[in-house]
Amino acid sequence: MQGFVVDNNQKGHTMQTTFNHGPGLSRRHLLAGLGSAAGLALVAPTWRRAHAAGALLRVGLSAYPSNFSPFANVGTAAETVKLQSFRGLMSYEPDGKLRGELAESWKQDDDTTVVFNLRPAKFHNGDPVTADDVVFSFETMGAEPSTAFMKPFFASLAAIEAVDPKTVRIKLKAPDAAFLVGLASYDAPVVSRRSMKEDATKPVGAGPYLVTGMERGTAIDLKAFDGFFRPGLPKSPLLRFVVYADESARVAALRSGDVDLIEYVPSPAMGAIEQDANLALDAVEGPASLVMFNVKSGPFVDPRVRRAVGYAIDRQAIIDGAFSGRAALSGPLPLSRASPYFDPASVNIFKRDLAKAKALLAEAGYPNGFTTSILATSQYSVHRDPAIVIQRSLVDVGIQGELNLPDWATRVQLGNKGQYHMSVTATSLDNNDPAGLDGVLGSGLPPAFSRPWGYANAEVDRLVRAGRSTLDVDKRKAIYADLEKAVVADPGIISLVFRHQAYARRKAVSGFVNLPGFLTLTSGFAIETASVG
Repeated sequence: MQGFVVDNNQKGHTMQTTFNHGPGLSRRHLLAGLGSAAGLALVAPTWRRAHAAGALLRVGLSAYPSNFSPFANVGTAAETVKLQSFRGLMSYEPDGKLRGELAESWKQDDDTTVVFNLRPAKFHNGDPVTADDVVFSFETMGAEPSTAFMKPFFASLAAIEAVDPKTVRIKLKAPDAAFLVGLASYDAPVVSRRSMKEDATKPVGAGPYLVTGMERGTAIDLKAFDGFFRPGLPKSPLLRFVVYADESARVAALRSGDVDLIEYVPSPAMGAIEQDANLALDAVEGPASLVMFNVKSGPFVDPRVRRAVGYAIDRQAIIDGAFSGRAALSGPLPLSRASPYFDPASVNIFKRDLAKAKALLAEAGYPNGFTTSILATSQYSVHRDPAIVIQRSLVDVGIQGELNLPDWATRVQLGNKGQYHMSVTATSLDNNDPAGLDGVLGSGLPPAFSRPWGYANAEVDRLVRAGRSTLDVDKRKAIYADLEKAVVADPGIISLVFRHQAYARRKAVSGFVNLPGFLTLTSGFAIETASVG
């Protein structure tokens, strides 16, 4: 049975891959033998020959995926890998415009009904992608036992109907201004119903690549899927993800030619890469650095203490010290500065005011401050360095923050369990529409490291729902202005700055584009058009 999720041999520390026996790649003689067990991990000389022939693209990742479930969210590196094997109904053009993916076309019958016509696409097991697969995937994610990241989104649908094998009708409970962009999330894939019924641990997707081998913690090897629905894609016959958890090592691997493309370029290295004649930097203003709170236990149960943190943090020091000036101030909500819903005046709401911060702490019963924990990760400077600045800022109001900087997988695990008082993260909404705030601030969401722990506010819930269900832009602006006020009064998160998010590549690589704004985290879509030479 074809599959992406593989059996984990803990004792031997290896990954046993289930091979995909879809149509062969006869047009690419370098792929001969990849479908055999002996091809599980090609030896280095073979990869070198493939790369020299322009048949291999090597991508330096920041982390090895801790989870290959198509419905889980465990960080950008994992999502980049999963996008190669799984696709949903919608995706994005290189300029960020919405496009159909498995959906060839769609029409909106009324404010709450959308009908999708599917492409003649195939799963990696050769089965056609049908309406039944779409219904199964969306109902699985929205079901009550589900822990899928997109559960709230799919649980809100009134009905999903397979009209015929290539037509899906979706009824919404209310109008949704961001419904189509929600379907473009990398956490909203369509999987083969048959594969899940036969073995739920080995879901099969319809992405541009098939996984052929894994070196646990180190590398993932893939080959092009000849049945991919976009003619002529993917461009590179072979794809290899190589993990460099250390940022300096990742940059060095690009400089030395060991990889062709890297993600998460650290801010201090961006200038040198721009000056390198052999390299190109592709940076966009994207994700936000923000703090999240555990509001169930510890000092941050009191919203006055959370607001005090907002006034205490030196955001300009984060821009200058953590991001080498490659960042911009944010308002308290992570709304993209390119969004029509972003209010430039909002960047002054939490302007640093130590007197106000100390007064709030005194009102909350902490006139002398307190000791707390600050969770981030040592693996990414975009998390670690702002956390260090925040720790220093809080000292000025008497808050002694003990930094907890584990590796990324541990940080995700601790966040998912709420084992922190305050966390510092570097993320964004799934897309550039503020409706995505319901996946961060809504009550009753499945626990996730990317959400505040235990946060629930009825007024915030009401406004988040209103913002999503209102279609008029001016009315939505008023709603999100009110939402900002509600979140400032009772913050579960406080957005601080927008940093530059960059990929870097060797100039021999063509076809890769860093998507704009918050969509930068979904730039894994663009790997299908990238190639060497």
